[in-house]
Amino acid sequence: MAKPGTIVTVCTANICRSPMAEALLRHALQAQPEPLKSWKCTSAGVAARPGERVSENSVTALKKVGIDISGHTSQPLTRKLLNEATILLCMTESHRTMIELSFDPTPRHVYLFRELMPEVTDKEICDPYGGPLAEYEACRDEMVEAIPSLIEFLKEFTSKK
Repeated sequence: MAKPGTIVTVCTANICRSPMAEALLRHALQAQPEPLKSWKCTSAGVAARPGERVSENSVTALKKVGIDISGHTSQPLTRKLLNEATILLCMTESHRTMIELSFDPTPRHVYLFRELMPEVTDKEICDPYGGPLAEYEACRDEMVEAIPSLIEFLKEFTSKK
């Protein structure tokens, strides 16, 4: 059986999108058989300050679907995290570009969270920071919509490892 890996979800400050993506993906993977069930999920920000609290609207948006992220604190994307990561899932092309420009060698498996969906028109997940709860809920729903495609990708990825 293939060895489980580590997924790092990436956004800007690691206080809105990537913590939600991390928790949603972890929750979805828990319902999968091994080895997917054992994949580790974490999150980071390309411009994060360590130790910032997750945004209240992110907490509320996920609480509405039964997931608690209130204990999350931010962390910057570091070389150590990149070295541990099997796959990086970014929210926007600018995050992917920042990673490619900031780290040498460039990590191999860097994707947008919504990139692997069939026939999706908008692959980026906009930043809800400072917006109303409805924007955070829309952000959450865009992530949820992408998860089945991510699970299928991980099944194929794991079988090739």
